[in-house]
Amino acid sequence: MPEAALRRLRFPVAQSLGRRYPEVPHSYRNDFQRDRDRIVHARAFRRLEDKTQVFTPGLSDHFRNRLTHTIEVSQIARTAAAVLGLDEDLTEALALGHDIGHPPFAHSGEEELDRQMRRFGERFDHNLHSLRIVDSFEQPYARFPGLNLTFEVREGIAKHSRDFEPGEFPELEEYLPGQRPTLEAQLIDLADEIAYNTADLDDGYSAGMFAIADIAREVPHYGGLAVAAEMQFAGASERVRFLESLRGLIDLLVTGLIEGTQAAAGDSRVSNAADVRRHPERLARLAPAAREATAGLKTFLRGRVYFSDPLVEERRRSAEMVAELFQHFLGHAERLPESHQPGPEPPHRVICDYIAGMTDGYFRRVYQQELGRITPGV
Repeated sequence: MPEAALRRLRFPVAQSLGRRYPEVPHSYRNDFQRDRDRIVHARAFRRLEDKTQVFTPGLSDHFRNRLTHTIEVSQIARTAAAVLGLDEDLTEALALGHDIGHPPFAHSGEEELDRQMRRFGERFDHNLHSLRIVDSFEQPYARFPGLNLTFEVREGIAKHSRDFEPGEFPELEEYLPGQRPTLEAQLIDLADEIAYNTADLDDGYSAGMFAIADIAREVPHYGGLAVAAEMQFAGASERVRFLESLRGLIDLLVTGLIEGTQAAAGDSRVSNAADVRRHPERLARLAPAAREATAGLKTFLRGRVYFSDPLVEERRRSAEMVAELFQHFLGHAERLPESHQPGPEPPHRVICDYIAGMTDGYFRRVYQQELGRITPGV
């Protein structure tokens, strides 16, 4: 695999469409490096430490949270960008910001906030909420609202998991609808998928939800990795052999991302970053073996982890509490903090933003304070 095979498609930082509010260039950091640093220092980024990824706290101190997941996505995405010759700083900024708008309690929290907002003809989407955070809610600077990130990072957040056409999302018209994001941004969705699939496999195994043999039967290409680990490390514990096979699986998937993207770019005949935007479909993709393993992993995790009885019950209870607190504040807006009192924004929008910004722990404290009920195990 040639190093820097796609350097011609690297997005040039000098061609950035810039920031909403012009700033004097930094003496030794380029704009994408500054974006990365602003995200790392954001309060919303720190809050990811106490936001659920899949498993809620209590079962183990070693399960992923939203922050550790974000770091793993960044590591995978930067590795792929480095090998392909893409901009590592832009890639890192995009990876670190991709989940900054996630609410408490993972996808159950997001789905319940969306259900509540639908009653008012609106929606909740964590990617759009991420934009609200970096454009408005974070207030660390005296000269402008938000973090004042570059266009390319904000566009990558808006298009994290989907592209859109003109008029499809009126609130996103400034982000070049009908065009693809930079190739650096395209890497993030697949790096995210690799990170959460393999991490959830690790955490599910640690929780005793399945054995190595179960994975080998149901996930394509994993069986050979498990056999190789058993033969090479016969004297090691089962847990260590599992981790060896997991490393092999991550390598297969990341290599598949690099090779699949390189092949797609070669077939497309795009010659520069502008061509990437104009191409009718995304170029970041998995090679066939990695794609097969990923599909098998998703099916396996849905059956063995995500829809297992304990996690289904946790999600049900989490969603129920989000709905209860949302309704409580609709009827008692005076109980909201002074910084979240309804004003130009309607009450339901303010309440949604307030709950979405909570950590799991802060949500529990507010829920108990406002509704007088303890929330064990959630």
